[in-house]
Amino acid sequence: MVSFLQELLSKLGYNLPATGYFGEMTDSAVRSFQKKNNLVVDGEAGVKTWTLLMGQAHPADTLGDKFLSEHDLQDFAHRYGVELPAIKAVNEVESSGKGFLVDGRPKILFEGHIFWKELTARGIDPKTISNTSNSDVLYKNWTRVHYLNGAKEYDRLEKAATIIPDPRVREAALASASWGSYQIMGFHSVKLGYSSVGEFVEEMKKHERNQLDAFGKYISTFGCLVHLKNKDWAKFAKCYNGPAFAKNKYDEKLAKAYYKYSH
Repeated sequence: MVSFLQELLSKLGYNLPATGYFGEMTDSAVRSFQKKNNLVVDGEAGVKTWTLLMGQAHPADTLGDKFLSEHDLQDFAHRYGVELPAIKAVNEVESSGKGFLVDGRPKILFEGHIFWKELTARGIDPKTISNTSNSDVLYKNWTRVHYLNGAKEYDRLEKAATIIPDPRVREAALASASWGSYQIMGFHSVKLGYSSVGEFVEEMKKHERNQLDAFGKYISTFGCLVHLKNKDWAKFAKCYNGPAFAKNKYDEKLAKAYYKYSH
């Protein structure tokens, strides 16, 4: 909820990263918004503040009909032969809450270390274009230091895509971001059956249903589906999240969510 609040405030012109943490910057932005709109300036995002925020940002107009429905999950469960409560559990735990920003663009997270690899794979030596001015989007080893979250991740993506005027660079940049509710990396696109990373990105822009479809292709392609059918949460979490899944207790969260939806 805090991240959504920050997205709304950012759309209205406040320079605010979507950290999900209600700190001094968010408090200051809320107070500023309240003062501009003749509200009680208390820093509390109450009903009146939310009402004016939602009305001014107009998220419904930009998002339109892009959210998953119950029917979408039922259809997915039937198509892949998985229990509906299991799909709902995965949707709760593995999705990022929603697949779109309030401005209507799909949620992304840009990974500079993947960009390094994707440039290399396309015959571009990252060392020849790496410098201090682009060190926030091009680096050899993973780090979360440069994450900005929310809409500002698109600034990082565009910065990477235009480091040099070469179509291979833009393609590498698109492949280096995770897209939508299920945070699927662009570099998986061709393996998942898309003709290119460009087509994959265009599909991710359309609807959370398209993002769910990409998730289905992913778990089928990489062998996670059988574990989901068996409700072997540890194996599914390892397959989908990697060997460090236990650190974030993904398997326990999935089991708990499945119990909730199946009862």
